[in-house]
Amino acid sequence: MRVLVTGANGFVGQAFCKEAIARGINTSAATRSYCEILPNIKGFVVGDIHKETDWSMALKDRDVVIHLAARVHVMLDSADDPLTEFRKVNTVGTEHLARSAAANGVKRFVYISSVKVNGEETTGNQSYSENSLPNPQDPYSISKWEAEQELQRVAEETGLEVVIVRTPLVYGADVKGNFAQMISVLKRGLPLPFASVRNKRSLIYVGNLVDALLLCATHPAAAGQTYLVSDGEDLSTSDLLHNLSTAMGRASRLFKFPITLLKIAGRLTGKSKQTDRLLGSLQVDSSKIRRELGWLPSYSVKQGLQKTLQK
Repeated sequence: MRVLVTGANGFVGQAFCKEAIARGINTSAATRSYCEILPNIKGFVVGDIHKETDWSMALKDRDVVIHLAARVHVMLDSADDPLTEFRKVNTVGTEHLARSAAANGVKRFVYISSVKVNGEETTGNQSYSENSLPNPQDPYSISKWEAEQELQRVAEETGLEVVIVRTPLVYGADVKGNFAQMISVLKRGLPLPFASVRNKRSLIYVGNLVDALLLCATHPAAAGQTYLVSDGEDLSTSDLLHNLSTAMGRASRLFKFPITLLKIAGRLTGKSKQTDRLLGSLQVDSSKIRRELGWLPSYSVKQGLQKTLQK
């Protein structure tokens, strides 16, 4: 198998390339600008991703594309029209890459999407599955859902084998964003008002995600399928903080505080979206990929958190 990885210098991309090389897979990398991923990976600079990106050299002699590159979700977007900007890269750019891949003889296209295509939160015992109706609610998730639909169209028209993988929050060494901020606060030993939070959120350790992507790249039954993936151990925010503290060898300094007041504080500080993620639930049912492809996470949440802290 000869694989091209887009976004190879990103958080997931670097982990994927490292594991692929370790497994003896012929792997090349496409990035926006020059950077060295690994000494034994051939790199291609493709520039910005849009409807006219030249993929011809990067796609030459490749069997599979792992498409990780994207315009990612940000809390404060400075673009005048965020949806248009997301569509340029995530929707139109993805369709163009898929058509270029098919034209260059690529057999399979594995696309990393997001559980945000399904929605922002779950309630009660609800979990999102592949049968849940899409409900994207922001420019990022809308662009990812539209990309999924374009990929299905390309598959029908060209015969390209498309596999879509929707992920919840991905964590691991060098993780950025809210997860990294959480780790930083815990390392400083600050008390946190989340002891009363009993939500449930699905996560996936980057090593488990990479393993799932590699399986989706090779398993015959994966062609044409959409899969939701997770570690399979959903945690509340308080449980996550406690487990992280334990992995650090520290006592978790959580105290009880009314949930309603936490939500009010989030609104008053302009951080309601971050607060909603800390307090709300978002669960996924990953039984389909386990049933159809025989996939099981290689790492437990405990092991994943320990590796996340081993920098």
